[in-house]
Amino acid sequence: MTSPSTTTSSDWRRRLHSVLGIPPTSGNELVVLRNGNEIFPAMLRAIDNARATVDIVTFVYWEGEIGKTFADRLAAAARRGCRVRVLLDAVGAHQIRPDFVESMTSAGCDVKWFRPIIKGGTPSIGEVNRRTHRKILVCDGEIAFTGGVGIADEWEGDARDETEWRDTHVSVRGPAVAGLQAAFFDNWADALDTVFDAHEEPSAAMDATGHSDCLVLRGSAEAGASDIRRLLLTLVQCAERRIRIASAYFNPDDELVDVLCAAVDRGVEVQLLFPGTHADKRFVQLNGESDYERLLDAGVDIRTYERSMMHVKVITVDGSVASIGSANLNERSTELDEECNLIVFDPDVVDVLDSHFDDDLELCEVLDAQRWKDRSLLQKVGETLTGAVDRWL
Repeated sequence: MTSPSTTTSSDWRRRLHSVLGIPPTSGNELVVLRNGNEIFPAMLRAIDNARATVDIVTFVYWEGEIGKTFADRLAAAARRGCRVRVLLDAVGAHQIRPDFVESMTSAGCDVKWFRPIIKGGTPSIGEVNRRTHRKILVCDGEIAFTGGVGIADEWEGDARDETEWRDTHVSVRGPAVAGLQAAFFDNWADALDTVFDAHEEPSAAMDATGHSDCLVLRGSAEAGASDIRRLLLTLVQCAERRIRIASAYFNPDDELVDVLCAAVDRGVEVQLLFPGTHADKRFVQLNGESDYERLLDAGVDIRTYERSMMHVKVITVDGSVASIGSANLNERSTELDEECNLIVFDPDVVDVLDSHFDDDLELCEVLDAQRWKDRSLLQKVGETLTGAVDRWL
């Protein structure tokens, strides 16, 4: 039986400000968006309504109808006079159709590739494994979006079956938009090989439009993305009653496994939600499963989502604080990739995320510790083999 939490959202705000060294902002208006049928229309409306600027960075931009729709709307924004900047990860977005890029550039969009595999005629071997995994859209410096969703047909719909992925995004208005804009600028500067654009207009200070306190956290490959790791460790180590983690890809280091088990030992309910039979990367999933036995033996509640691919990256703690963004509970997010998470200190928003988590649990399989111990030899061999390259997964 877990005891009631004594730590409030304000306490978490002070704690994470101290740990991360990033001041939260107040007066933000947040809307949690669930699945493509809510997420894509909201993003497209923001692009259509933009008057001056549209900035987007994404890891995934694939071929398909929604990719064409975004290309058309971004091109239309450029034609009506908006400055449109599109930053595509050179690995994650390699499936984009060339005609999508052509339609955007011919309309006046500035399209750049983040860390091309071939740069200046030679392979950029040192940068191949360090990608931008951020998913950020900012329009007019007034409204921003972030979360787990890429630009691909897989995210269309409402996760009704295996063809429609489950994911969460959030729209933001208020002072926190500047932090998300900075996360875009950070990667854009990398693509331009310059730190400052003399023609860049400084973002206007955003008035408070809501009641949510937020902190925008950027993870950087150059710094080993240590802030993302510190965030994860702090959330788990300081949880008092319950911590819930939904992660599309699970490959933690030993210390993160240790703190998850230790949380159970001190009476915290630990719930982990991962993809099940519809996982899009079985090799990666297999590697993460090597930690399941230890976690289950410690009393961690592990569920696998069985309706479709579960791509959510959300953490809630004690009904007081939440993290929404691009980072998974894996070593790519904590050590290699450029990530961006929005930390929310608002019980109302956390309550919405927890209600979505509850809905997802209804569509999950509960893993049993003894049954997992009895898994096949082939499964165990696969876990061992993938462990040799786990840092790259």
